[in-house]
Amino acid sequence: SFAVSPIARDILETASATGGGGGPGGPPGGKHVDDPYFLQPMEGVDGTGYRSSWWTQFYCILWRSRLSVLKDPMLVKVRLLQTAMVASLIGSIYFGQVLDQDGVMNFNGSLFLFLTNMTFQNVFAVINVFSAELPVFLREKRSRLYRVDTYFLGKTIAELPLFIAVPFVFTSITYPMIGLKAGLSHYLTTLFIVTLVANVSTSFGYLISCA
Repeated sequence: SFAVSPIARDILETASATGGGGGPGGPPGGKHVDDPYFLQPMEGVDGTGYRSSWWTQFYCILWRSRLSVLKDPMLVKVRLLQTAMVASLIGSIYFGQVLDQDGVMNFNGSLFLFLTNMTFQNVFAVINVFSAELPVFLREKRSRLYRVDTYFLGKTIAELPLFIAVPFVFTSITYPMIGLKAGLSHYLTTLFIVTLVANVSTSFGYLISCA
């Protein structure tokens, strides 16, 4: 709409008359530095071509990504509720196992469900993240507003609390219900591994989303 508007034609005529030198029979081209129609050097731009430092870019992206997470609290509640329901279901199926031959097989099955649930749940949770924001990202990246690494780190860290809370809820419900090895250190070891699996799966989901 702007390209065919009267304002665009006025700007084009002014630029051509000022010294564009591109039209047949037009005035010869020339660069008048004092002319307001020519782009002037940008102030505050460092040698990398960005107006702000790495930390400023990272902080702004982190702040904006955090707002986008907080503006939809229902989504967070649904994720946590879904995790609690699935954990309760798995805990009910493998409830109160004892350490015998059948129990060892059931422990293996429950641990397998630990991994598969944390893997697929987190992969599909972020598989549409970057593709949904791609137009905005490309526009702002071409405008030299921020680097790719600051965008990725800011967005990932903003969503990190949720990807720590989900494994915590899941492990805290299933671990005592199944009857896995008692002791705080064993529980924390399991929670640590499940959290790592969840975050690696999240990274793999980001990879698919970028691709």
